[in-house]
Amino acid sequence: MHHFKKAANFVPGGLLFRLRANLHWVRRADQHRHSTELEAYGTSMQLLDAYMSATASVSSRHSAMKDFPSTLAVDAASCALRGGDVRRAVELLEQGRTIIWTQMTRLRTPLDSLQTHSGHAAALMKRFRDLSSLLDRPPASHADGTPSVDVEAADTRYRRLVEDWNGVVEEIRKIEGFSRFLLPPMFADLQEAARDGPIIMLIASESSCDAIIIPHKQSPTSIRLPTNLRKLQTLVVKLQRTSRPALPKALMELWDDVVRPVVDILGGFARRHSRIWWCPTSVFNFLPLHAAGEYRKHGQFLSQLYISSYTPSLAALIKARRHYKSLSVSFAAIGQNCPAGHSSEFTLKFVEPELELVRSLLPPPPTVSFTKITSVDATRLRALRVLQDNAWLHFSCNGTQNYEDPFNSAFLMRDQPLSLLDITQTDLSQHEFAFLAACDTAAGDPSTPDEVIHLAAGLQFAGVKSVVGTLWKVTDATVQRLVEEFYKNFCKDGKMNSKRAARALHQAVQSLASDKDMPLEQRIVFVHIGI
Repeated sequence: MHHFKKAANFVPGGLLFRLRANLHWVRRADQHRHSTELEAYGTSMQLLDAYMSATASVSSRHSAMKDFPSTLAVDAASCALRGGDVRRAVELLEQGRTIIWTQMTRLRTPLDSLQTHSGHAAALMKRFRDLSSLLDRPPASHADGTPSVDVEAADTRYRRLVEDWNGVVEEIRKIEGFSRFLLPPMFADLQEAARDGPIIMLIASESSCDAIIIPHKQSPTSIRLPTNLRKLQTLVVKLQRTSRPALPKALMELWDDVVRPVVDILGGFARRHSRIWWCPTSVFNFLPLHAAGEYRKHGQFLSQLYISSYTPSLAALIKARRHYKSLSVSFAAIGQNCPAGHSSEFTLKFVEPELELVRSLLPPPPTVSFTKITSVDATRLRALRVLQDNAWLHFSCNGTQNYEDPFNSAFLMRDQPLSLLDITQTDLSQHEFAFLAACDTAAGDPSTPDEVIHLAAGLQFAGVKSVVGTLWKVTDATVQRLVEEFYKNFCKDGKMNSKRAARALHQAVQSLASDKDMPLEQRIVFVHIGI
């Protein structure tokens, strides 16, 4: 193990050499349960983050992630749990997941508090912002015939910018009060995510499946779940079929093996009918945890006990809770019933009535300023401008999850798709809410599950505090019913508050529960992400 460790720390070898050596160290230490196993995992997280930060484009980072074990973070957490260190397990999960999103967020870190320090600090702040802005720009795309020397020169320039940026970050850390600037957060910092209710992190690795309950002030609690990775993978396949006879049975299995063991302990941390947040990892990302229950007469259901929300990471939830008080509510409804270049099956009949329904249920002016674009007006660029200019959003259109390149997942507009990549390059840091009445907006990418790459998560990472999205395909009839019930609850007292979205969605779904004409898979398709 000594030699693997030395190779992983051999700086002249370069990041890729060191990362590969470190992964050999991880594998050997895991096989032999060596005393350096947890250290090996911790080092691998640091090296993977550094390697990804030197990769220029978002898509190339995603492609590069596929070259490394997708289970690295959950395996590291399982290792920490075996040693009884629950806090360290949480830190490793947070450090080793959503790496692509984390790196984007770093480049948009506000540094206003440095203004009050010395002139040197102010100069560092300006340098940090300038370099971050350069790194945050989309890299130039190279045509197929571009000489390799030009591509290599562009990559070299990018790496030099990264080195300069890292140097400025190191200088900022020397300033009093900034010693942990942009370093992975400690558990005490991450626990702030549970301020409004406990968070349940779910971990699935080859060695064990566990839940960690994180309360705001008490110590975290780990629970060994009575299932394994193979059973969970099979359960995902069952739930993807979403056929009427099989779905209740699969949701009962989800209750027995995952959710009920958590609920049995959760009473010590959260009162009934209060809010909880799920932070799933690995295969858990593809399970409708909010819908688990005993689908029989007088059976118990999670939705009867708690109001469920999701968060892709603890840091994302903490960031979403930063308060930006806006005096006015600018609400935009973006609809597209007939996207160009698609067959008639993509034509949506009820977009216009849906957006008018939303308008009728919102508080009137001057409380809410309402904007609507549909049909020929709802082009990619127009939608992007409206998205930037309005802090409250409702999308009614087709959504697509691109499994080959998930950053090209998109809302289909009249001329071109409004892609996830477009959204990531937009500052939505003062945005409050988005309702995504489109298919597959919270579906995710199976090849890199812990990067959580889908439209709903992208909006939250871009800054939107509260997002309602869909796990799979949704019908026009479901959207019409649920949108009406949601906005009736959301705006019932004539006020707008993005923190109400989870409860409003919960109440809307509960109101549909007795409708036996609506298929179960449609009643559980919508999820809430964020505050």
